Amino acid sequence: MTILRTDLPNLVHRGKVRDTYDLGDGLLLMVATDRISAFDVVLPNGVPNKGILLARMGAFWFGQTAHIVANHLVGLADELVDNMPQLAEVPPDIARRAMVVKRAQRIDIECIVRGYIAGSAWAEYSAQGTISGQAAPSGLREGEVLSEPLFTPTTKAEEGHDENMSHDEVVAMVGEEQAQELAEKSITVYTFARQFAQERGIIIADTKMEFGMLDGDLILIDELLTPDSSRFWEAASYSPGRSQPNYDKQFVRDWLTQSGWNREPPAPELPLDIVEKTSLRYQEAYRRLTGDELSTL
Repeated sequence: MTILRTDLPNLVHRGKVRDTYDLGDGLLLMVATDRISAFDVVLPNGVPNKGILLARMGAFWFGQTAHIVANHLVGLADELVDNMPQLAEVPPDIARRAMVVKRAQRIDIECIVRGYIAGSAWAEYSAQGTISGQAAPSGLREGEVLSEPLFTPTTKAEEGHDENMSHDEVVAMVGEEQAQELAEKSITVYTFARQFAQERGIIIADTKMEFGMLDGDLILIDELLTPDSSRFWEAASYSPGRSQPNYDKQFVRDWLTQSGWNREPPAPELPLDIVEKTSLRYQEAYRRLTGDELSTL
């Protein structure tokens, strides 16, 4: 079954992948649909059961990183349904794709951390010699490890493409103290996850996070360290100077690039074999990182 859209009462927000509903009492139901986006555009067809994997992988990482920074997770909806009357009318297929989370005030910044040079960072570096407008060493190869992780925030665009943000632009939005905290927390979470994944045969090349404010404290929200929000590479075959074997949606991006699509809506429909291979990559990332199999897929 593929769930591209959910229709429950009290819709708060419909993002590129997630639909969020108000449960009352300061709680939200965040549903990870099977939608997939690339180059900031939602594709017309999704990946069956992808939302189940995203919800569980996000919950896994929220648990793993809670000692670094607090987060919004209350629990997976299908594990809470017997104890929360608000979930009684949520269909099982939706509950399996959903987290119950605390409602926070979102900070409209994509907090991206890069440990390796790839994707848009590689394109910028190849053209200008910079990474997110920051000076970078000369002679880097595609996929090469950086001497230290870089914090490269962007705007969070609801439509269209996200844009790089300078440190001054982040400070103008949230102030110097919070700008510094966003960078420090993002890099610390990434560094922890990178070591965790490396021990399980996966390189986390980069990732993006979102933060919000709750009761005056900065917390992690939305998703965390999923194949949608991160580059997961095969550690055993890593070799800089080329595109890396991966367990994320780079496979989809590569197909879209080869198709000749101009990266503006509408996007072309993904062929069935691309959908299937993407699903297998996501499942392998989940298995390696969590140590569990998803019997629901």
